[in-house]
Amino acid sequence: MAREGDRRADPEVARRSRLLEGLRLEGEGARGVAIALLSSLVLAGIIVVAVTQSAGWPEVRRTFFDWGDISSSFPDIARAVVLNVKIFLVCEVFILVLALVIAVLRSLPGPVFFPLRALAVIYTDLARGVPTILVIALLGFGAPALQLTGVPSSRVFWAGVGLILIYSGYVAEVYRAGIESVHPSQEAAARSLGLSRLQALRHVILPQAIRRVIPPLLNDFIGLQKDTALVGTLGVIEAFNQSQIDSNATFTYGAYLAAAALFVAITIPLARLTDWLIARDRRRHQAGGGFA
Repeated sequence: MAREGDRRADPEVARRSRLLEGLRLEGEGARGVAIALLSSLVLAGIIVVAVTQSAGWPEVRRTFFDWGDISSSFPDIARAVVLNVKIFLVCEVFILVLALVIAVLRSLPGPVFFPLRALAVIYTDLARGVPTILVIALLGFGAPALQLTGVPSSRVFWAGVGLILIYSGYVAEVYRAGIESVHPSQEAAARSLGLSRLQALRHVILPQAIRRVIPPLLNDFIGLQKDTALVGTLGVIEAFNQSQIDSNATFTYGAYLAAAALFVAITIPLARLTDWLIARDRRRHQAGGGFA
């Protein structure tokens, strides 16, 4: 007991003990990483051996993994994927605005706003219930057929409208979850300072709500980037449609892998940004800092 007390009383001994404990924990962490890496390599090796030793592997390799087909189709698909990116960026701006309006309408209190709340509920239910490809087909083929004066006839335009209408329903629910996560005392404090309900919503509630829902918003936009490929159902030459053209010309499927690689190259940075934001918010919660 006396020796233990001396060790606690001596700062140098305590510092060495903490250093040794830290080294031990680092060693255990490095050991865990090494085991995880080794087990992953073993599993990947088993999968590779099982696939390459299968009876149909030579034919699959010829039709899917022929480097000549992949490299020859890559430039055309890379040019076509620019349209996917443009649609994604334009639609994202309109979705953020429209979805926020819908979420605010659905969160308005009082019986006088019931019609607006009901319309917002109906809109989100329909947007989340109807398949995206059906909305794009109905608008892309139906709206230009009306031949209305002053109404765009571009199928790309109407495909973008379809994506905006569908994803606004999903994003509106994300916004609404963020608004409802703000404690009612925040609005009460703002009202006690003389702010109107609209001012409290604009300056107090929405800034907190939007910061809280940034990670799920990014997840929705990852899905939006992939769903831009549905524009190809209207005959528009985007990445997926271009890969179909190349595949039909060669009777192989390497072009699909080239298109998939381009979509992955776009979505992975967004996914990693989402993970980073989620981890940052978790650290803030653990530190007691909240979302401020």
